[in-house]
Amino acid sequence: MMTSHTPSITPMALEQFKIRPLSIDDYDSITALWQKSEGVALSSADSREAISLYLERNPGLSQVAICADQIVGTLLCGHDGRRGYLHHLAVEESYRSQGIATALVNKVLQNLADVGIEKCHLLVLNSNAAGIEFWNKLGWEKRDRLSLFSHECG
Repeated sequence: MMTSHTPSITPMALEQFKIRPLSIDDYDSITALWQKSEGVALSSADSREAISLYLERNPGLSQVAICADQIVGTLLCGHDGRRGYLHHLAVEESYRSQGIATALVNKVLQNLADVGIEKCHLLVLNSNAAGIEFWNKLGWEKRDRLSLFSHECG
């Protein structure tokens, strides 16, 4: 369960960075960022076609952070009509600790709330210590009593 507090963002970060909806035109830039970001695991679900479908099914929810006309942060966001899901939060290493990730999270959570989604989940690799620390710092609850199961469709 998330806490009700919203983490603060430094005023400097808000002035320097713009948050806008991710579009499929951003694909090459976002995948380049994901590929070099430790803790982001990519699969066939991250192909251009799959991301295009995801964005079509979840219009306006996924966001990017822009600085000097470059994408420096990403966060995929979608929902199933009941729960929200976050994927691939990534920020360029040289831009970290400036409030970008927090701004992206706050924006997508507000977008989910605006469409009536009250709860959100995300997956973090157990080996991603920095990711686990980040989400803990934002007040997200690690769910130890649940197990994730996966199966290939088709």
